[in-house]
Amino acid sequence: METMFTPVTSLGGGLLLGLSAVLLMLGLGRIMGASGIFWGVIFPTSQKEFSWRAAMVLGMAISPLVIFVATGAMPDVDVPISPLMVAIGGVIVGFGASLGSGCTSGHGICGLPRLSVRSLVAVPTFMATAAITVFLIRHVFGIGG
Repeated sequence: METMFTPVTSLGGGLLLGLSAVLLMLGLGRIMGASGIFWGVIFPTSQKEFSWRAAMVLGMAISPLVIFVATGAMPDVDVPISPLMVAIGGVIVGFGASLGSGCTSGHGICGLPRLSVRSLVAVPTFMATAAITVFLIRHVFGIGG
């Protein structure tokens, strides 16, 4: 499977993620970790906490529709594995996020800039695990190209 090199859109996406993390921290004093935000929607501690978390999750869910309205085309997403494998991967990632006390967005986007020691350990662990997983899937099991 060939990967497209998209430096301009990738930079734009990174800038928007960083800006949103800063705005959430300045506005509500909260860290923008997707797993923690989602967990707070499932198990809210108060109506105020549920409201902003639900708005974030809704924004993540409807963003492809915003792209469609802006460009006239849905984002092209090619997933070369079965929906069952996607679900299994999601469970594994969820377990890892729970084990690591946060997800890649929380640790990578918010933890590293705050010089969190936990994030300084978690992010290289995520990256090494991702590299090993891609190697195994592509080169050992021959899935996806």
